Parts: sequence; structure tokens; C-alpha cells
Amino acid sequence: MTTPADVHDVRDPELPGRLLTDERDVLVPLLRARRDEDFALPVAACPGWTVRDVLAHCSAAFTRVLENRFEEEAFSPASNDRDIAERAEWSNQRVVDELERGMTEAGPVIAKAGGALDILALGEWVHAGDVREAFGEPGAYAGEGLPSAFSLLAYVTSRKGHLPLHADLDGMDEPLRLGGLSGERPPARYIGDGPTLVRLYAGRPVDGAAYELAGAEAGELNIFGE
Repeated sequence: MTTPADVHDVRDPELPGRLLTDERDVLVPLLRARRDEDFALPVAACPGWTVRDVLAHCSAAFTRVLENRFEEEAFSPASNDRDIAERAEWSNQRVVDELERGMTEAGPVIAKAGGALDILALGEWVHAGDVREAFGEPGAYAGEGLPSAFSLLAYVTSRKGHLPLHADLDGMDEPLRLGGLSGERPPARYIGDGPTLVRLYAGRPVDGAAYELAGAEAGELNIFGE
């Protein structure tokens, strides 16, 4: 895996769209091939939600981006539940159709948003991992999109002024620098594999994973729980 070691100050506006279309080409064929009953499987990372719920949430989020619908409560838990409920009578394949359209068309809109929507693309990529894990697919938070996801994570955590962290990742010669660069806090240190680091930053369970984290608590890394 090759990933830029320091991309804090550089935003690639096309990166979120590339991440989404690359993930689309892997995820959508997987979804098209699954039985309807598989869409009712529970998603451990999202308690109370099924695979279908996660996909409906993601497809609705993309539609909001494409339609520029960002009311004050958008993306709140209540708004997410309403989005899912609005799609309750849809077929599973219609939900996948909306998701595919969103993953195809949202990139240019995100690119023009100046970085404000980059975290949405990262979150949707993580949700794809949630679905693969629910299906029992290997490499839930890995795959060819992982280097792009880390580049986007570096930019997002810098933009948010998140706690600084240097990650020594398996297969990388140089540490990946994440978080802000203010110097107000010494960088934390992570040693381990890439997918586990994704889980930590996404607030996903890491039970049984072999990694080292010094200078920060695992819960401090979660960028979606703030």
C-alpha cells in the first residue's frame, strides 16, 4: 500500500469522487448479486439498522447532495430515520439504483463544495465497509480504495483540527500524519494495520485487533461521533 505521508495542506477536489466511483464498481455488483433476505441482515457497526437501512441512509444522503437539500436538521439521527422510512416501500434494487446514481454523480458536487462535504464521501466509503462486514465479506475496510481513503482522512482530520497522530502502517515506509498541526498536543502514535485504523477513526469495534496506540484514547479518534 502506498499512501502520501503528509497531505495535510493539499486538497485534491477530485479525490472524494474517485473514491466513490471506485467503491461503486466494487459494491454495486456485490449488492446486485445478493438475495433479498441478505438486505435484512443486521449491521453491527450501526445498532438497530439492517443492511437495507444503511444503504437507504447512504442513497438518501447522496440525493440530498445532488439536490442541494441541507436543511438545518439534515444528517441528524431523526433526519436519517425519516430518510430510511421514506424508502420503506421501495424494492431493494430501487435503493441500490439510487445509491449507484449517487456514487456516480456526487463527486463533482462534493468537489465544488470546497472541502465541506469531503467527510461525507469518507463516511459513505466506511458504510460500504459496514455492509461488507455484515455480509461476511473479507477485507471490509480495506481494498483498493484504502490509500485514497487515508489521503482523504488526512485532509479531513486536518481541516477539523483533530488531534495529531502519526500512524506507522503495515506496508508503508513513512508514517501517515493525521490531524491538526498546531503543536498544542504532541502527536499520538499508532502502530498496526490500515483497516484497524479506519475502524478507530470511524468508531467501529476493534475487538481482537492487534495494534498499539499511545498518547490518545481510542475513543478520541472517532471523527463521526463529534
